[in-house]
Formats: sequence, structure tokens, C-alpha cells
Amino acid sequence: METIMEIKNIKQKARNLIDKLPDNSTWDDLMYEIYVRQALEAGLADSEAEKVISVAEVRTKFKLEP
Repeated sequence: METIMEIKNIKQKARNLIDKLPDNSTWDDLMYEIYVRQALEAGLADSEAEKVISVAEVRTKFKLEP
């Protein structure tokens, strides 16, 4: 469960994203920025927790050419 401090940080991060958008931005633009930010943070958290696999392992798992 998120703490009050984490929620405040998320709200501030969302405000910062909104402030950086051009004045003619759409809802889709905002949703895209939020999605990208969330995906990057999730990826960094996985990396820090060592929940990653190598490209070679992915290629082998999905039978992709090297």
C-alpha cells in the first residue's frame, strides 16, 4: 500500500509532467507521458531489484535470431 508521502510525490510528479506539456496538448499526450514515466520507473525498479534477464536469454526464450 502506498504511503501518504508516496502519493504526494506522485501528485507532484504528475503536476511537473503537466507543466512541461505544451499549451495545445491533448489528453492523449498527457496519458502518453504518464505511461512512459510509469514504465521507466517500473523498469528501473526491476533493474535495482535485479529482476532482469539478458538479451541473449530473451532471444533464446522466444527463438529469435542472434
